[in-house]
Amino acid sequence: MTKKEQILKIIDVLRTTYPDAKCALDYSEPHELLIATRLSAQCTDARVNIITKTLFKRYKSLEEFAGANIEELEQIVRPCGLFRTKAKDIKEMSAILITQHNGVIPDTMEELLRLPGVGRKTANLILGDLYNKPAVVTDTHVIRVSGRLGLVDTKVPQKVEQQLRKLLPIEESTMFCHRLVWHGREVCSARKPKCEECSISFYCNYFRPMSER
Repeated sequence: MTKKEQILKIIDVLRTTYPDAKCALDYSEPHELLIATRLSAQCTDARVNIITKTLFKRYKSLEEFAGANIEELEQIVRPCGLFRTKAKDIKEMSAILITQHNGVIPDTMEELLRLPGVGRKTANLILGDLYNKPAVVTDTHVIRVSGRLGLVDTKVPQKVEQQLRKLLPIEESTMFCHRLVWHGREVCSARKPKCEECSISFYCNYFRPMSER
């Protein structure tokens, strides 16, 4: 079985296993997804969702984020780590979005990457979830699970993205990543994967004995 054939089988199984999969970050406005994704760096989505409940009540618009008192903003986002850098990025990106983009989140990788604190992971999530463009979000779960499956041979995020793009049908890329994240959380955990419960173990290099690989 080629990797392209393998990934098509995995897509079919994951679609059935996680029919309701979606972005794990809570948001109601486009800028909230951008900010929540920035906060998620080296922090769990569950913790980010707790923090943003307070954050998005305190600051309801890009204008309010841009004009925020930096010390107050830092204290709210402090539990997610790297709080000074994240607060600074959020305040600066909000101002740039207002002055350079009329308050609209950019819809190209190039423009998104120019925003403070925005890397390819964040940009891909925005492109996929806000604009329905083909996107490969290489978070820790996607990197780990795709590696165990044998779909990629690297843990470098951008290289994982490149390798998955060569295998994934364009229309499946965004949802494949969301479902892989769910699978990574619920079954294929970092320390103790539940291989006996895994719906895609038949297609997994990690699960199969070395002699069968």
